[in-house]
Amino acid sequence: MDSLPARTNGANTNGGAQASPPPKGIYVPVPTFFAKEGTSAYDAVTPPLDLQTQTEHSLFLVKGGIKGLVILGSTGEAIFLRSEERKELISSQRKALDDAGFRDRPIIAGTATQQIDDTLQLVKESKEAGAEYAMVLGPGYFAPATSQEGIRKWFEAIADRSVLPVMIYHYPGVTNNLYIAPSTFEKLAAHPNIVGTKLSHGIIDDQTLIAANPRIDHEHFYVFTGLGQNLLPVLTIGGVAAIDGLAGVFPRIVVRLFRLYNESAARGTTKKDIDEMRLLQYRICEGEKLVAAWGVVGIKEALARVWNMGSKTGGRLPLAGGFQDGEKEWSKWSEVYQGLKEMEEQFKAEGKEG
Repeated sequence: MDSLPARTNGANTNGGAQASPPPKGIYVPVPTFFAKEGTSAYDAVTPPLDLQTQTEHSLFLVKGGIKGLVILGSTGEAIFLRSEERKELISSQRKALDDAGFRDRPIIAGTATQQIDDTLQLVKESKEAGAEYAMVLGPGYFAPATSQEGIRKWFEAIADRSVLPVMIYHYPGVTNNLYIAPSTFEKLAAHPNIVGTKLSHGIIDDQTLIAANPRIDHEHFYVFTGLGQNLLPVLTIGGVAAIDGLAGVFPRIVVRLFRLYNESAARGTTKKDIDEMRLLQYRICEGEKLVAAWGVVGIKEALARVWNMGSKTGGRLPLAGGFQDGEKEWSKWSEVYQGLKEMEEQFKAEGKEG
């Protein structure tokens, strides 16, 4: 169950057959890059897409071992993009990956709409633009009044009609604290067109009740943590990998932890393996503190400051402008990020995870 599905496959074309989950590996929820301040294309209210930097970042990631890209997730500022921009963004990155010899790296397209038909339209357009999977954010507007049965029926209605395999995106922090219970996941995991989930919360008991549930077919339904700081614990309970923001800055470090866990499990884990995995997880946790505090703003600041990629102030309102305190804020993180940069460069020099 670890191969990329044909790009023509989908719920409306496979006769209800069971869809395949995305290949196991580390994925990145990529930020969307916009024109820099001071350039001729810049507009302070709605800066246009910067597809050149977008492609530079995409290739930086896959050359660092990243298995695939999540485009237009929460880190991608999807709610600020028009429909035509969504299609342009996905199609440009699919072409960039294909042209560079990375046809095997899937694109997972995010949706963040509440209305079922609107969600299905976005999924359809994403497929036409080159995406292989849809990552569907839960409907959180009426979260306090939404029942588990309502959540189940909402996702099933989308999966029944979706032209792409569906992943459930559970992120209470941006969905009004919508709660999707492990028992609801168990039911949804049985749907032939629902192939996995991204769990962007730290409720480890719920993650265990999903990833280790013996009643779920884990060859069909993959559990990804959305938090790199939880990667090693989630791997031990049956999760397959991470869709992680810090990996967008330091791909080789996060990929190294993922691969070391799986390689050592296959040949017999040694104390040396355990020590290295603990150190890698520790260093990832240090870096993730910035991501947890600042989200996409922090990721863009880090990419610009560490790798000179994109603009540290480059978002759309209300996220434009970067850190409120600028250099003062970055000084809190610069030592950790310099150390992570050195580790990343060391892994690259050693030929690890590229």
